[in-house]
This record gives sequence, C-alpha cells and structure tokens, in this order.
Amino acid sequence: MKIEHLKNNGIDLAVVSGDEMIITDTQSALDLAMTVRYETGAERIAIDKHVICGDFFILSTGIAGEILQKFINYHVKVAVYGDYSQYTSKPLKDFIYESNHGTDFFFVSTKEEALQKLTEAQ
Repeated sequence: MKIEHLKNNGIDLAVVSGDEMIITDTQSALDLAMTVRYETGAERIAIDKHVICGDFFILSTGIAGEILQKFINYHVKVAVYGDYSQYTSKPLKDFIYESNHGTDFFFVSTKEEALQKLTEAQ
C-alpha cells in the first residue's frame, strides 16, 4: 500500500494506491482511514478503485453503505478514482450519481479529479 501526503490550498490530502486489495470490508476501510489520519493528518482521502474489493460495487452486499457510514461517522471524506464503465447496474449508477452530488463521498475517473473534489468539498 502506498500513501502519498499532499497539501492543496492548506488542506491535507492523502492518496492511497497499491497492487493489493486493501478495502475488503468495513473494518479494513476504517483501519485504512485511521492509518491515513495517523500517518498524514489527512481526513480527505483519494483511493484508487483497484484497492477496493469488487463486492463494494455490488450494492446488495451492503458493504458500500456500511463503509460510507463509517467514513461519515469519522468525518472522513473520500473520492474513489478509476474506471466505472464496466458497471451496468442501475442502482450502482444511481448511487454514484447521488454520492457525487453530496459532500462526503465521490466517484471520479482520475486522481486529479479526486483531489479537486476533495479540495472543494465543504
């Protein structure tokens, strides 16, 4: 796992990437958020989609909702970046759309977009 610490407009940001699955359930997501906070001080995290388990994107598993709730409870804002074109599920597309119109969780295509969303988030 690679954690990159950045500052943008005085805001601490972290970028998490890697070659292995890091987020597999609610506890691993919370562990990641706390590790990032401890190591960087950042509460805004851009996460490469490749480090998140596939079940996250199957809404019927409930993993996505549980993880989002944990992040909100711990005041962590997240932007997941990657390619979502392979997903055809209407509920998932609706979930992504609604998330992108909120202030805490975003789904974007690139790391740059993720950092921009996190910097602009209220």
